[in-house]
Amino acid sequence: MTGIPDSGFAPVPQASTDSVALSSTLTIAELVDVARGDRSVGGLDDHVLARVLASRAVVDAALARPDTPVYGITTGYGSLANIRISPDDAAALSRNVILKCAVGVGDPLPRDWVRAMLLIRANSLALGASGVRPEIIETLIAMINAGVVPVVPGKGSLGASGDLAPLAHLALVATKGPADTAASYSGEAWFGGRLLSGSDAMAAAGIDRPSVQAKEGLALTNGTTMMVGGAALSLHDARQLLRHGEIAAALSFEGLLARSPALDPALHAANNQPGQIACASRLRALLEGSEFIDSDLEKVQDAYSLRCTPQVLGPIHDLVGFLWGRVEAAMNGASDNPLIFPDTDDRPGGAVSGGNFHGAGPALWLDTLGIGMAEVANISDRRVFRMLTPELSGGLPAMLTPRPGLNGGLMSAQYTGAALVSDNKTLAHPDSVDSIPTSANQEDHVSMGANAARHTREILDNVKIVLAIEYLSAAQAIHLRDRGSSGLGRGTRPVYETLRQHIEPVGDDRALAPDIGVIVGLMESGELSSAAAGTLDHIEA
Repeated sequence: MTGIPDSGFAPVPQASTDSVALSSTLTIAELVDVARGDRSVGGLDDHVLARVLASRAVVDAALARPDTPVYGITTGYGSLANIRISPDDAAALSRNVILKCAVGVGDPLPRDWVRAMLLIRANSLALGASGVRPEIIETLIAMINAGVVPVVPGKGSLGASGDLAPLAHLALVATKGPADTAASYSGEAWFGGRLLSGSDAMAAAGIDRPSVQAKEGLALTNGTTMMVGGAALSLHDARQLLRHGEIAAALSFEGLLARSPALDPALHAANNQPGQIACASRLRALLEGSEFIDSDLEKVQDAYSLRCTPQVLGPIHDLVGFLWGRVEAAMNGASDNPLIFPDTDDRPGGAVSGGNFHGAGPALWLDTLGIGMAEVANISDRRVFRMLTPELSGGLPAMLTPRPGLNGGLMSAQYTGAALVSDNKTLAHPDSVDSIPTSANQEDHVSMGANAARHTREILDNVKIVLAIEYLSAAQAIHLRDRGSSGLGRGTRPVYETLRQHIEPVGDDRALAPDIGVIVGLMESGELSSAAAGTLDHIEA
């Protein structure tokens, strides 16, 4: 698709190309396959259909009892919840919440993020706790499978009553209201490489847009969908970047003639930290057989940016593992309000108004992930700096150029990395510590989780480029050692040779932005990590 960008790494290859089923067991791997790999989503099975219909029956029953107020069905929203709404106006109320929340601004979210949102929203509604009709869910599924991508502005969500503005822009395309004045506005969407009005995109895809009925506008706009979708994609990318952080570090170990005792398995076992232990194990595997390591007989120990690599990257691995479980749980949760429960043996059915839409959890998770991943870039840049600085590099020429002075070598590439590292320090300021009251102080504590989602994704983009600069620098350092690639480690040698297939060593000055872009492409496609995979696949992630 043209016009709206994809971003991030390619999806993890899946053994099955079957449709993803809406269930309470949706995984991040499946979400990435749908968001980036265009894997299809299956329809509602009989079990899911039964629970959706049972939940909808509770909404219909509430409409039949107009004297009993039910939030968002026979009342207004937010600070207007004390205003009663006639059942005859319930459909208009439902459409109005979509229209009034469609106030997003800023650059549109990338295609993969929007597709992730469509999937999570469909999965959440299919849990049967939101009171929507099956055709609402089926429409979202049809949009995913046909490739209709709504234009969703990236700014405007407080992450409190869920992601109201982003979800409203999805709902504008997916549903319709009375065909008059502002109520007919359908937003915009990409389809077939063209930017169209929402209604035209859906018509071109052959998808009917249902009119929203009671509760459905609220169900489509309330929820943590933007935050959780962004978190899922960011976790997938963070795991890939951590692997590149280790591979690039291993090449820098060789470029800087590092010492191996810092990777001793007994040393790491003594600290009893699983991520650290696994990281050190992968570095040992990558460097196995290297003639560069331990070749500087005068060196006693290395700087922290080398010998503490497992102690820095390991805890981030642990963090990603923890957050993976939390985000997958959120992908399979019902986060709108009120939730609609049919009668059971344990309790009577009805609408339960609460705060599952509040994004404090995703905001905290995303902030933590952003802080952790900023550290990946921090330590990478310090290794690059050492390779460029002759007082620190163990004999490498200044700025990694064979003719310093006339040529500046990789000097400015490190400037770019340093700028991005500094950018990350601002982006990693936690959004979750902020709040601002809204809706006449009814919504007096908000999560700012949508901001955290955007900032974390930007941090990851910066980390990717910083690591590409380290790949470039480490490969240049190894080239300047003039020992040949045969002396590299079992895992680093194929990575170095892959780099050299695409990028020539730096001699006289040339523009390096294209080289950095090529390396980013090799990272995103999986070619670099695949080159090292034979040495790493047996080591626990």
